[in-house]
Amino acid sequence: MPDPRLPTLEELEEIMTKRRNWGRWGEDSAKGSVNLITPEKVVQAASLVKKGRQVSLSQVFPTKAGPDNERPALHYTYTIDRGLRGEACDFYGTDYHTVSTTHVDALCHLWDQDGGWDGADPEKMITTSGATSGGIELWKEGIMTRGVFLNVPKYRGVPCVTPDNPVLYWELEEIVEQLGVDVGPGDAVVVYSGRGAAGPYRTEGSRPGLGASCNKFLRERDIAVLAWDMHDAFPNEYGNRDNTPHTALFRFGIVLVDSCLLEPLAQACEEEGRYEFMFT
Repeated sequence: MPDPRLPTLEELEEIMTKRRNWGRWGEDSAKGSVNLITPEKVVQAASLVKKGRQVSLSQVFPTKAGPDNERPALHYTYTIDRGLRGEACDFYGTDYHTVSTTHVDALCHLWDQDGGWDGADPEKMITTSGATSGGIELWKEGIMTRGVFLNVPKYRGVPCVTPDNPVLYWELEEIVEQLGVDVGPGDAVVVYSGRGAAGPYRTEGSRPGLGASCNKFLRERDIAVLAWDMHDAFPNEYGNRDNTPHTALFRFGIVLVDSCLLEPLAQACEEEGRYEFMFT
């Protein structure tokens, strides 16, 4: 029997097509949902700094193959003789779009039959030397906003999210309600699914993560940034691979920060007894 707390497949399709953010911000639409991070939102984020405690969300840059790492980075070091001094240098080359490297997805990263972000033609948008639109340089000033941490394993009382039980729209709503914090336009939502306790996590195949219904949460609350440790659940709660949260990238213009290391932030939030902070 369908879960009445979830949007129907028809409702979800309407959210993903008729409620796209294409052209929403006029001449500034190229930047996507970063437009929701107003000067007032930045001031609000800065006001959340109380102790100056800093927590990185980045995984260690992978240079060796491992259970979670199909494509390790190429890394070598070399030295240069400068006469009276020496210099050590590094070279890195990597495929960023893997589950082992923390990275930001630009708006040109994905598209469907209707086009890329803001209706861009993918054949013109992507070239071998870079993107002609939707590139990461649109956010060159940096992103700073209010962040809210949603701890799904704590809410469920389990170590981690599993492939047979993806994160659902109504769960995110209930976690926000339990925290007693508001989540709204311009915020960064950091969704922790317990990847560190889940074992090997791969790019392809069946895997745990956020279900397609989570797009309803992202769109209705006008989220600007989604940072997560687990990506799209395969299969999702509708039994397919369609309308995954990754498609919010080119449909809503939401910034995605993939493959975050979130255990340190989970610990910090518990120790501080707070779940909102300045996100940069």
